[in-house]
Amino acid sequence: MFIDQATIYIKAGKGGNGVISFRREKFIPKGGPDGGNGGNGGSIIVRADAQLTTLMDFRYKRNYKAQDGEPGMGSNKTGKSADDVVIRVPTGTIIKDAGTEAILVDLVDDDQEFLAARAGKGGKGNAEFATSTKQAPRFATPGTPGEEKNIQLELKLLADVGLVGFPNAGKSTLIARISAAKPKIADYPFTTLIPNLGIVRYGEYKSFVVADMPGLIEGAHEGKGLGIQFLRHIERTRVLVFLIECTGEDPKEQYTTLVHELKSFNEAMLKKPQIIALSKVDLADDKLQKQLKKISFKKNIPVIAMSAVTGDGIKELLDSIWKKLQTKTIKQTKIPKG
Repeated sequence: MFIDQATIYIKAGKGGNGVISFRREKFIPKGGPDGGNGGNGGSIIVRADAQLTTLMDFRYKRNYKAQDGEPGMGSNKTGKSADDVVIRVPTGTIIKDAGTEAILVDLVDDDQEFLAARAGKGGKGNAEFATSTKQAPRFATPGTPGEEKNIQLELKLLADVGLVGFPNAGKSTLIARISAAKPKIADYPFTTLIPNLGIVRYGEYKSFVVADMPGLIEGAHEGKGLGIQFLRHIERTRVLVFLIECTGEDPKEQYTTLVHELKSFNEAMLKKPQIIALSKVDLADDKLQKQLKKISFKKNIPVIAMSAVTGDGIKELLDSIWKKLQTKTIKQTKIPKG
């Protein structure tokens, strides 16, 4: 199951208390203070893990608490500090404050860590307060509490290329053709219910990652269809491939509708390099194929007629994608606030 949002409660451990103690040994009836310090509590650390692809674990466990530090002891013994609790999340996970929805960190690199809740410090034992004028202090300090809060986890998949299109445009068939991904393929709308990632081998030592998103429909940015639930995953991609069924009604109108949905969700996404792939060309008759050679959508946007079933146009499409990925002016889309 693919889960890309979760809210969890985290609580760092409290520091152990410092203690009041005095040295008591034979023949030394009035020894000096020897109360030890308390140990530190455990912190809550969130770590990105490239091996994970979903936030499903947080559907079953929503509370994460670290242990408290142990109190100090006599003979100047410091209490044991608690271990930190490490929460692993997929790379591409954004952490937000659940109350304000402010972005705290964006974990885009493998093994990147974020201190989500800081542990409490251990209190000081009375030995810490001994001075030349106060040789027998009878007080110690308690440990400080650890931080606690609710945080939101939001996963945005990391991919180089995003496939955008209406249901049944052939996105799943294409990603299955060009990569080892095995998405569900059928001849009815919304076959794809979750994003699929595929690694495409290009040449001998080159590769890039393609994301197949569930099909968009008009009004997707308002939540229609699968709508906004998956639109955010396209934000991180570097190149957009608009997959448009060539045998459908008015391919230009289809493109316009798709562009409107992306613009309404996050206008910055349209600054990414684009490629238009006219799919299912194997179903087009001779008249339509001649029309496809003349069709143009927008200046500087390549238009490639292709078929994921027969393989026609696939090499041209991959060459065009690779060329776009090498463009030095590609910039990562900024994450919208909130």
